[in-house]
Amino acid sequence: MNVTRNALLRWQFDLTWSLFEYHLERLEPADFLAEPAAHVWTVRPTADGTWAPDWADTEPDPVPVPTIGWLTWHIDWWWSTALDHVQGRAPRDRTTVTWPGDGAAAVARLRSLRDEWTAHLDTLTDGDLDAAAPSLWHADPDHKVAHLLAWVNAELMKNVTEIGQLRLLRAAS
Repeated sequence: MNVTRNALLRWQFDLTWSLFEYHLERLEPADFLAEPAAHVWTVRPTADGTWAPDWADTEPDPVPVPTIGWLTWHIDWWWSTALDHVQGRAPRDRTTVTWPGDGAAAVARLRSLRDEWTAHLDTLTDGDLDAAAPSLWHADPDHKVAHLLAWVNAELMKNVTEIGQLRLLRAAS
């Protein structure tokens, strides 16, 4: 049996998401803003009542340890932007993506993004996968939509691992 590229990318995504669900189902409200180190990036309430992430345009050295709240915001931001690109919309600015203020709402948002992403994946043909990737890579003709899908899988896998490790460390302490 031959496996199409889209089926393989979808399988990899579904596998990563199932690992994510394992952690999402076990997160406690206090896990999201727990600071695992003295030097962290987190999400903080602003004067207007929204929650904004810590951010630097140039990555600091040492890199701050992200909180689970920051990581859930980060996934929301890059995934929303990836969806904008693949659906032909102007990508939203990072500063317009805010954290919802609590973990349950953040998890609901990520599950909503998953539903939107998989609905889009189910429409893609081999021709779509071979099309030039939207401008995540500054319209580099060597990067195809298939590369963008593989990047989403890799980025999600990395963030799932980070959230899982933070959750396990907090649960063990």
